Amino acid sequence: MSLDLSPAPGAAPAGRRLRRHAITEATLLLRNGEQLLLALVIPLAILVAGWLAGPRIGIGLDLLAPSVLALAVWSTGFTSCAIATGFDRRYQVLERLAASPLGRSGLIIGKSLAVGAVVLGQCALLGVAALCLGWRPVWSTAAFATAAIALLLACVAFVAAALLLAGTLRAEVVLALANVIYMAGLAFGILPIGTPGWLAFTGWLPTGALGGVFRAASLGYADLTGAAVLAGWALILVLITRKAFRWTS
Repeated sequence: MSLDLSPAPGAAPAGRRLRRHAITEATLLLRNGEQLLLALVIPLAILVAGWLAGPRIGIGLDLLAPSVLALAVWSTGFTSCAIATGFDRRYQVLERLAASPLGRSGLIIGKSLAVGAVVLGQCALLGVAALCLGWRPVWSTAAFATAAIALLLACVAFVAAALLLAGTLRAEVVLALANVIYMAGLAFGILPIGTPGWLAFTGWLPTGALGGVFRAASLGYADLTGAAVLAGWALILVLITRKAFRWTS
């Protein structure tokens, strides 16, 4: 029996390609210090600070904890993804990967899977921390199902918005603008801070809708309006991104 050492070129199965790319993307996200700061350190700091100061300002863990979970989704789904993709595009990583057997669709799906995996890990860690601090959400099957659907829709909307930003602007502009938008989303809609009447529109933003759905779920209610708002944003942003995204800078 002879050993055949002749080359046998060919692409790996699609499932394996997507899985390996998603693992690589998730690893790169977690290795970056700035992304780790956005993903865990800032949300955890807000959670602990709110736990200490909440009783004095009238915000309990029943509202603060789900808001911090929404912040974690926003941090990774939009800000981290936009910055990472912007620099991948600048250094022509996207162009090379798009020409590989992974393909353009595989590249986008892999990024989305990576973001989803990191978000689930964030929510698990922050949820355990909130429970240790005394958060006791009211269980409701309908509310939990609505929150899970809203989480999925928010990931789609935030990743689409991140790709839209990263795929149309220079990396330096993406870096600055992504952080500005991150702070705006943090201030308007995600955190349970009372807003004057002229800011009531924040409930119709994807960040405000996600925060509202999570807070309602914490109290045992299903916020179907917020989930519908997220579905609308996800559809609109995906359609715009498909048209506007450019693979090369």
